[in-house]
Amino acid sequence: MHFSRVTLSAAIASTAAAYSATQRTFAVNHFYGKGPLVQARMDPIINPGGPSGHVHAIQGGNAFAVTMTDTQALEQSTCTSSLVKNDKSNYWTPSLYFKDPTTGMLESVEMFYMNVYYFFEPTTDKIQAFEPGMRMVIGDPTLRSPPSSKGNLNLDLGNGQPAQPIQWTCPRSNTNVPLYPADSDGLHGVGIGDSNNKGAGTGFPDQNCDGYASPLRADIHFPSCYNPKAGLRDYKTNAVFPTNSKCPEGWIHTPHMFYEVYWNTPKFASRWTPGQGNQPFVLANGDPTGYGLHADFISGWDKETLQQIIDNCDAGDAGMDKCPGLIGGLNDPSTTCNIVSPIEETIFGTMAALPGNNPISEWGAKVAGGVASAAGGAVSSSAAALPTVAIKIPVGATTTAVAAVQTTFVSSVSTPVAASPAESTATGTPSTSASVASGWTYKGCFGDGEHTSRVLTGITFANVGKVSNTNCVAYCAKAGFSMAGTEFGGQCFCGNALSTTTPLDDSKCSMPCEGDSTQKCGGSLALSVYSTAAKTRRHARHMALHLS
Repeated sequence: MHFSRVTLSAAIASTAAAYSATQRTFAVNHFYGKGPLVQARMDPIINPGGPSGHVHAIQGGNAFAVTMTDTQALEQSTCTSSLVKNDKSNYWTPSLYFKDPTTGMLESVEMFYMNVYYFFEPTTDKIQAFEPGMRMVIGDPTLRSPPSSKGNLNLDLGNGQPAQPIQWTCPRSNTNVPLYPADSDGLHGVGIGDSNNKGAGTGFPDQNCDGYASPLRADIHFPSCYNPKAGLRDYKTNAVFPTNSKCPEGWIHTPHMFYEVYWNTPKFASRWTPGQGNQPFVLANGDPTGYGLHADFISGWDKETLQQIIDNCDAGDAGMDKCPGLIGGLNDPSTTCNIVSPIEETIFGTMAALPGNNPISEWGAKVAGGVASAAGGAVSSSAAALPTVAIKIPVGATTTAVAAVQTTFVSSVSTPVAASPAESTATGTPSTSASVASGWTYKGCFGDGEHTSRVLTGITFANVGKVSNTNCVAYCAKAGFSMAGTEFGGQCFCGNALSTTTPLDDSKCSMPCEGDSTQKCGGSLALSVYSTAAKTRRHARHMALHLS
């Protein structure tokens, strides 16, 4: 591969060449414009209906939103940051931050640029275009230790080993010093090198990546075998890597996507010392190791266009924009396609804590919140994937744009937002007042405040996994609180009293819970509140303090 900002290699000219049974062909999807489509705490696959647990850098169609239902398809995008007009897909990864070794303050790192390689691997299977709406998630955001393959990739299951699709590449002007220490165990401040590629490995390296137009690069591979029986939305089980270049019987062989995301790390080179067994960068999910790198994809391709590329274009690094006979044509690269983040918070510049108040975890630590995926690895299952039990200054979705999204969400969803064979598929009016736990009763719908004015303040944005009233009550009860409240379809709060009581009509608490669509989990600044008369551990401690 040739790594430059816009690679137009004369040596790899556009040719009309179908994919081959004996050799790899490929075409790179380039993006254009001013930065990515948006950077925001948005993830409609993992955290539909509200802010996600951490900031992502997102490319693609401008119909992207906190909720992506079947009635809000990417085909409705009026522009896309992909150069290819008929690609309205969305591609996203966690953002990157720099932690100043002297001050401890965090600074956002600019996404330098992103490419998505569409590899058409040698196979006797027929490679077919993605179905519109197909969702995939790859990587484990909770990982803080090296995978079993150590530093090496594994993208085919034929060797009997689990897939390992995540790496970091570090192009350098001087490679005399190894990228990773030879004796690194990957648990003490620096990752492990790839024995087959001296310029890459798993986990962050402790060297400065200053290659020409190619600083620190996140490398993420997606599986290329799709199970139509699992369905487009079941991102946990609908895709696997091939075995000996072939997909299982009845599965569909799709292109092998490879994200390469470059971050402008040389900007910070003068503020840390390379080669000391540690490095200053941290992913938005609080990961200082780089093992928790992950990515998401929703297909918004026009199928005919992508199939024509698969069958006829081996443009290589020169890009899909050089494919002969490209259906739909190209966007004007002198323009831009961007949307405004619907989450009102600071994600750029200097800050004391990561957006979402994600704590920075330790190398080798165990981090809760992952759900295993068949593709290899795990996916985050909560709006706060890391073990944060309280957010002192929670940030809510307060803009007009989010209000519009909320209205669309409530009025358009008739089936679960993240429905899959393993999840509830009940329809009809979700229930708020149904019994959720012995001794707990529904108290009603109450108005909530914003930021520092939350009405339940014992634990805000509790890390409960897939939020439902049942799960939120169980979490709050275990933490020793007597009240629990759910909001915005996917948020959980705990406390022992409401700081203010503003009753609302139950129609204001009408969002289906992301973890159980038969229950209603509040609404926009509206809490579905439950309480228990039983004495909790916190009540007991409070009594003891007064009796001592």
